[in-house]
Amino acid sequence: MRKCSPWMFLPVMFSLFTAAGLWVVYFIAVEDEKITPLSSEYKRSESKSPPYISIAGNAPPASCVFSQVMNMAAFVGFILGVLRYLQLKPRVHKPWLNIGSLVALSLACFGMTLVGNFQLSNDEELHNIGTSMTFGLGTLFCWVQSFMTLKVNLRNEGKRAGIPRFLLSGAVTSCMLLYFALMAQRLHMHAARAQWALVMFFLMYLGTFAIEFRHYHFEIVCSDDQDPPLSLSESFSEVSEYQSDQL
Repeated sequence: MRKCSPWMFLPVMFSLFTAAGLWVVYFIAVEDEKITPLSSEYKRSESKSPPYISIAGNAPPASCVFSQVMNMAAFVGFILGVLRYLQLKPRVHKPWLNIGSLVALSLACFGMTLVGNFQLSNDEELHNIGTSMTFGLGTLFCWVQSFMTLKVNLRNEGKRAGIPRFLLSGAVTSCMLLYFALMAQRLHMHAARAQWALVMFFLMYLGTFAIEFRHYHFEIVCSDDQDPPLSLSESFSEVSEYQSDQL
């Protein structure tokens, strides 16, 4: 039986550690009585704020953790996007879909850095731009990747991976629409719950890339004009399957 590539752990660890980091931010904010717990009812007369993720990470010490979590998540998320692009590059007949997907996730990751580094109380406009980029372009990435999963059908696992991704894409989209609708109606507790669900579904989606990554090995090749290539295992510029496929 063929061994699984260690790269399969990257999407899983990314999802788990990012989710754990965000919940640490939440519990710090609850402990400091900055926000109302998700399980409680929000009362406007209280000094506590609704438990939106941005509000939970708005003031120190939670804001320090929040910035670190968002920056690390953006960095690793971008790496995942590049690896996924390289994985699909030799298999897609419409490269603009693959390129567009990478651009969408890259901009979504940039939006994450805006959310993490510009707190709501310091620069609300820039923070909200980052939120819109993360949620909007992240959702677009999910739908495009779901379609490409079925279309490319790597290792005949298109349906195995594609159907759950379509379901998760639908969950992400539903939560995002529900979040904005509840926000407009000022139903803040329900909107905050929808936001947390949206983020968790999105992280679950990115974790599903472990399905295809377990078959792949990523390498980088360093060379100059005279010497033969020097191959370093674990990289981002050249992808090869355990079989003899080469980019």
